[in-house]
Amino acid sequence: MRSDEWHLTEDVDDFLAGAGEFLRSRPALHTTQLTAIEKLRTSGEDPRGSLFGRLESGGRVRAVFFRRPTLRLLPSALSPAQAGSLAARLLDGGHVAGGVLADDATADAFAEVWRRRTGAVPVRDWGARLHRLGTLTPPSPVPAGRGRPVGERDHEHLMRWCREFAADVGEAVTIDAGTWAGTRFAEKRYTYWETPDGTPVSMAGSNPLVGGQVRIDPVYTPAASRGRGYAGAVTVDASRAALAAGATDVVLFTDPANRTSNALYRRIGYLPLADFTGYAFRRPEDQR
Repeated sequence: MRSDEWHLTEDVDDFLAGAGEFLRSRPALHTTQLTAIEKLRTSGEDPRGSLFGRLESGGRVRAVFFRRPTLRLLPSALSPAQAGSLAARLLDGGHVAGGVLADDATADAFAEVWRRRTGAVPVRDWGARLHRLGTLTPPSPVPAGRGRPVGERDHEHLMRWCREFAADVGEAVTIDAGTWAGTRFAEKRYTYWETPDGTPVSMAGSNPLVGGQVRIDPVYTPAASRGRGYAGAVTVDASRAALAAGATDVVLFTDPANRTSNALYRRIGYLPLADFTGYAFRRPEDQR
């Protein structure tokens, strides 16, 4: 194999030995790969279907990808030529892709070449704007109350709010005591903003620190408590905790169409970094 080809492996430790430094070199842009791979590595999640790859040239890693057990690819930024070479390498090796999630240009390029090579129809099913924290700026005025870590005694309440958040954003997920550990919400640290009488009114979650980055997700305020500054206050509190834990990059995703939330996060110090798109690949007959 030439040194400028894609090197594929199903071994996460082997992959990280060769590509970990590349991922950590741009932790904000690689937040999805860093957190998803760490969860796979440490959680006991079934690794079947996982595939990892790095593109080397001149003795350096130029790009990487991770295929989730769900078969969706999570590549780093790729040029159109790199997207084409990745598609060719996967197909030549008999590997499949159920979709792709990446920055807009990469997702578009890979989806198009995969369509040309396989006939699969790319269906856009996710889009978000990635923001990175600059200078943390608490809201002014700060709403009455305080932030506090969510504890074990809050677990039933926390699960209810996660269910409500998932319903709000259209996620099809079952969240209860029996399924909690297998959801994407389980590994996070949570902060509540509560009013002076101790009533929780908003929450922010944060992913574990990996590769220098922490991603804030989810942020949720029940409808009856919105418009009072609680989301900004709890996000600042969670962001401050991430910085205190050693994060060099604190990031979050927003819906680009939600002008209210985008303006809120800008006011407290988050700056747009890149837009991301997800495609699912469907067989042509499934579109009829």
